[in-house]
Amino acid sequence: MHRPATAADPAELAAFLAAHPDTAFFEIFFTNLAGVPRGKRVRRADIAAVYAEGCLMPGSVLVVDVTGRDLEDDAAGWLDGDADRAAWPVAGSLTVAPWLGDDTAQVMLTMHELDGSPCALDPRHILQRVLERFTADGLTPVVACELEFYLVDVVRAADGGIQQPLGSDGRRPANAQVFGLDGDDLHGEYLRALWAACDAMRVPAGTAISEYAPGQLEVTLAHRADALAACDDAVCFKRAAKGLAAAHHRTATFMAKPFAANAGSGLHVHVSMNDADGRNIFAADAADGTAALRHCIGGAAAAMGDAMAVFAPNANSYRRFHRHNDNPLRASWGVNNRTAPLRVPAGHAASRRIEHRISGADANPYLAVAAALAAMHYGYAHRIDPGPPVSVTGDGATGERLPTDWAYAIERFDRSAELRDYLGDRAVELYAAIKRAEQARFNAVVTPLDFDWLLRSA
Repeated sequence: MHRPATAADPAELAAFLAAHPDTAFFEIFFTNLAGVPRGKRVRRADIAAVYAEGCLMPGSVLVVDVTGRDLEDDAAGWLDGDADRAAWPVAGSLTVAPWLGDDTAQVMLTMHELDGSPCALDPRHILQRVLERFTADGLTPVVACELEFYLVDVVRAADGGIQQPLGSDGRRPANAQVFGLDGDDLHGEYLRALWAACDAMRVPAGTAISEYAPGQLEVTLAHRADALAACDDAVCFKRAAKGLAAAHHRTATFMAKPFAANAGSGLHVHVSMNDADGRNIFAADAADGTAALRHCIGGAAAAMGDAMAVFAPNANSYRRFHRHNDNPLRASWGVNNRTAPLRVPAGHAASRRIEHRISGADANPYLAVAAALAAMHYGYAHRIDPGPPVSVTGDGATGERLPTDWAYAIERFDRSAELRDYLGDRAVELYAAIKRAEQARFNAVVTPLDFDWLLRSA
């Protein structure tokens, strides 16, 4: 196997082992197209070989669905006999993993062909492919991810649903208490552990707030002048959030809409743009920013419908989108307007940025950021005018009505010439194939609602 230039230096491992003599086990993982971390567990005696020689992995794992099931249709394009690919450690990603115990660490991998070239189906490489467009123009996207999620009871309800965890008073919270500070009995200990784990992993987790539903939290991650690192942060944060929740006898869920009557959970992507001298080309005293900012918004709005299958990857994702909430149905933009899917936040000129608010927390961070940045680059390169910002709520916005049907969103994505150009034909084709397979299996299930509606009336 040919060692890629981007692979982590074995000296990084040697330094870690010297500093952590009690570490005996390592979880080595990559994120596949469905957004699920998958990999292996290795012992201390075996980790040096991963750094020195790489690690062979079946390429098909990149295209298993969200349940881990293989694609069954050869027409999907996986016709190479499920050949192995070479997985190599990502530089700087070797860290402790506190929720796994004092003797276990983790390291991220990227998938390459055996000749050392990037595997076109690895989400990190798909994002890197988009970033190269900006590099060619002397630009660097500065990216931060903001994740919403729920802490729920580890015990499911009698009907199989989920429920809020019991508070110290023996009751389950029923009120949203947005920005509330009285939930310490439920979340204080957990958040302390989560922040400590993020610090240990060098994940820059910042402010936490109670969101618009009981048990819902939002944590902001720091802006990075490295979009890959920002997405790595999001993936590692989700692993820590889930692992620590289990240790606290709760479940952290990043489902887009876990409760029908409560707010959905989003992945908000913040983007500013530095030039070769490190200056933000969006910066302006005017609240609506510069022409460059508006052109990027124009591209993001124009491509939002085509990319919806990435921003809303699962059947449950589409339950977030309905009238009268902060997940509007039209590709609009606004200044200091949270009901627009593309928001220019208030703040001083140097912080001028775009907040891309359409993705669910269940989206693959690499693909969501890749699709958003691809659209922004296209808008910047073609000087797309986004039209005037909306100053009303999302219900009154103009702009293209976004697809809220999963099957139609997949077809839109598969047919998008612009996204194929930026993300790669094989990546688009295989992602669409995964989602079609998931949709077919999801729709084949007969649910209790079928009986409630039709058992006697049909």
